[in-house]
Amino acid sequence: MMATTVSVANQHRFGELYVDFLRARKRVFIDHKKWDLPNTDGMEFDQYDTPQSSAVVVHEFGRVLAGVRLLPTTAYCGCYTYMLKDAQRGLLQDIPETVLYQEAPVAPHVIEATRLFITPDVSAERRMLVQTKLMQAMASSANAQGAKFVIGIVPAIFQRWMTRLGFSAVPMGPKLNISGDNTQAAIMNVSSAVSWDQATAV
Repeated sequence: MMATTVSVANQHRFGELYVDFLRARKRVFIDHKKWDLPNTDGMEFDQYDTPQSSAVVVHEFGRVLAGVRLLPTTAYCGCYTYMLKDAQRGLLQDIPETVLYQEAPVAPHVIEATRLFITPDVSAERRMLVQTKLMQAMASSANAQGAKFVIGIVPAIFQRWMTRLGFSAVPMGPKLNISGDNTQAAIMNVSSAVSWDQATAV
């Protein structure tokens, strides 16, 4: 089992991995969850899949097992920035403006994670292993991109889930039902040397 961070700049080095990541997203979010999202040729994508974003992909023997998209909170493309900030600005139909308790951060040390998934064909026995691999790779990739915190919408039981995986996170917004999922915005510390309070004080 491997974890690879793929971007527009390096995808030529990994064959079909990025395409397979987008195809896995379609299977999870459109075919399985029935979300109404853009797709073409079996791939799911949206306005945040730009050269500013990257994909952390867990794969094995040519098969995508899990993945997540990372986008800097400093990103800007046309009228869009990043998902949580755009939701707060009222630009996204399915995510309420009240998704965060405070103004969405825009800082090089904070990166957003979206479209986090594990494919349905990962067995229950291997799910924890795959989850841990994905979260460790996400933290490592965020660090490599200069981030100390990862912000995103996660399952409402995230604190128990994160603790089980060996990570710490705190809520950033109220519990919400989004597209049938009970969720909550949260921020995860991927650098043990810095707390969120310290970072926001800088």
